Order: sequence, then C-alpha cells, then structure tokens
Amino acid sequence: MRALARARIFGTLIVVFLALSILLTASVAQILDRQDQVQRFTRTLEFDYLTWTTRALGKKLGQFGLGAAGFLTNEARSQAVLDYLELVREAGRLSGDLARTLSDPNLPEPQLAARPISDELEGVRGKLEDLKPLAETVLQENVAVILEHHGLGVGGSPFPPVAFQFSELPVALIVSPRDAIRQDANLQLDPGLNLEDQIGLEAKIEDELDVSALVVGIGGLSTYPAMIMESTSIEWLTETIVHEWTHHYLIFRPLGLGYAQSQETLTINETVAGIIGREIGRDVLARYYPEFLPDPPPEPAPTIEIGPTLDPPAFDFRAEMRETRIRVDELLAAGRIEEAEEYMEARRQVFWDHGWRHIRRINQAYFAFFGAYADSPVGEAGEDPIGKAVRAVWDQTQDPAEFLRKMAWVTSLEQVQALLES
Repeated sequence: MRALARARIFGTLIVVFLALSILLTASVAQILDRQDQVQRFTRTLEFDYLTWTTRALGKKLGQFGLGAAGFLTNEARSQAVLDYLELVREAGRLSGDLARTLSDPNLPEPQLAARPISDELEGVRGKLEDLKPLAETVLQENVAVILEHHGLGVGGSPFPPVAFQFSELPVALIVSPRDAIRQDANLQLDPGLNLEDQIGLEAKIEDELDVSALVVGIGGLSTYPAMIMESTSIEWLTETIVHEWTHHYLIFRPLGLGYAQSQETLTINETVAGIIGREIGRDVLARYYPEFLPDPPPEPAPTIEIGPTLDPPAFDFRAEMRETRIRVDELLAAGRIEEAEEYMEARRQVFWDHGWRHIRRINQAYFAFFGAYADSPVGEAGEDPIGKAVRAVWDQTQDPAEFLRKMAWVTSLEQVQALLES
C-alpha cells in the first residue's frame, strides 16, 4: 500500500511539473506582438528551456522521493541551509581571488600562483553540489509550511508544490517602444552571452526596429521548478522563492494566464508576487531563521530645513529613481523622445557618481522592466497608478491568502479599482 501511495504521489507530481512547465514556458515565450520581430536577432542566442527543464524535473523528482531532510532535526535542517550559504560566500571570495591573481601584472607566473586557489575553489564547488539538494529541499519545506499556515494549502500542502533549483540564470532582453514605457518583448538569452555581445545586440535591435532595448540580469525565473540565483542572503532567498511560487499559483488563474496580454496585467502580477514574497518571506525567516529577520523600518524623520551648517541628506536611490521616472514619463507624454533619452543618460551618470555603478543603461526598456515591480511606493514605477491600487488592496486585507485569492481574478487597473470600491 505504501508503494502504491508513493507511486500515486509521484504520478501527481509529474503531471503538475509537466503542466506548469508547459504553461510557464508558453507565458514567457509570447509576450507581445513585437516578439517575432525581435527574435530575428535572438533565435541562436535564446536559452534552452527544454534541456534545463528536463534535467531539473529529474532532480526534483529524485529529491521528493528521497525525503532526506525528514531524518534531520529542525535545527539541523536550518543549519544545512546556512552552511550552504556560507559555501556560496566562500566560493565567491575564492573566485575573486582567482581573477585578481590571474590578472596580476607583478606575478611572473600567475597561472602557477593561481593553481592552489583554483584547487580550493574546485573543492568548495564540489561541497556546494553535494549540499545543494538538501538545502533546496529544506527551503522548499520551510516555504510550504508557512504557505499552508496562511491557508494557501490543499490537503495539507500548497498547490502547486513549492519547487525551485539553484541555477545560473539566463539574462533577459527587454524591448520597449521609444515613445512609451511598455514591455513589447521579454526574451531569455543564454547566460554565457558576454557583455560586448549584449551591447552589440541592443544596438542592432534599436537601429533596425527603432525601439529601446536592454539586456538585464535577473535573480529568479518562474519556470517549474523555478530557477533561483545562488545568494548569500537568506532574506533575499526566502522572499524570491515565495515570489516565484506566487507566479506558479497564479498561472492557473486569470492574472497568471493573462500575464502577457498587457503592461497593466504584467505590473499587477509582478506587484502581487512582490507583496506576497515580502510578507510570507518574512514569516519564513521569523520561524526558521529568526536571527536574520531584519529590523522594522524606522519611523520617517520630520522634514528639516537644510541650513548652511547642516549636511545634505544621504542619496536615496529609490526616491531619486522615482523622480527620474516621473520626469521621463512627462517628457515622453509631450513627445520629446530625444530629450527624455538625453535626460536618462544624464541621470545614469548621477547614479554612477553616487556609487550605483552596476547600472549600465537607463532607458525606456529599463523602466519597462523594473517599473513592473511596483510593490513599493518609491522606485522605478514612478506615479504609475497600478502599484498604488494593488498596494491599497493589500492594505485593506492584510491577509496573504485573502489578498492572493482576490487579486488572482483581476487583469486590469479598472478591476483592481473595482475591488477597492467594493
């Protein structure tokens, strides 16, 4: 009987895995009409979802079958995750040491000097691979327990099952029109695409299609299992795992099925996932990793007139980015496209001067991508009313399950506003 029950569970999991893989891959692959035009430039560069998903499904089914984490205490399970993160940190340190050693002009034989570092790094990566299945399983269980606690379970566990894999992620190519901020294409490209090729691809697409393009890194992707970037931050990981599971949940409902139908629907979807990820991710930390729970944000300080003897306030990235987006929207609405583009480049240099040197470009595609994550009142979304309306629904409910079940059925700003009025 036990073997029969296990076979039924495995059969159910296989059906769920395959259904979600098909649905989620399809949703990524058909964003908007511009997609086909852009794919003329990207077909040979696109990420191989089929191969990755096939391998990931095999690994996940193996993990579900072994149930290795069930033989450990709660403390040992949490420690396994923290040990994994420490190994990720050590691998990052060694990778930096290796790169610096190989490029050191003062070393007569850099390859020879780098060999011990390379050997040590290989050993750490081997330990990471050994510990990865257990760390993934524990984090999946952590998130599943909290989701079920919030009433998001079916028969004692969440549906779809929480499933992710630590993985090197593809990069995303985002395409927006120049006269508006809107995602007209979102394609995932091979993670091995180097920076020079990324810049060349952007330039070619922009020149031939008269659009705004940007290749940007991502931290998670809602394939099934979800792809999650390795990180040393347990806070970021728990939030991201819940964020991607929310996309899995929504794919069976109108908000997920309609993800690609408009910028409105996309922004609603990502904002809902951001709110759920933040709220439930915090609960996962509180139960399993309480020492990493961040302090609540401080009360806003009263506004003080800056006098000649007072230091200016610290540079606030999100507030400055919101100001930038608002001005760009104004210029584009007035048809002043070239002026908007010059302004965005000037603002990028301001961010660079204040230490934000990972931002290679700020253009319409940048805001089309980052502005869709509107779960905060400040940032790249500017004054887009969608984020404000979705956050207002959350403020009314303050319950993850109720909020998610309400939002799962809306696909437009008008419907969100109707929820508020009701």
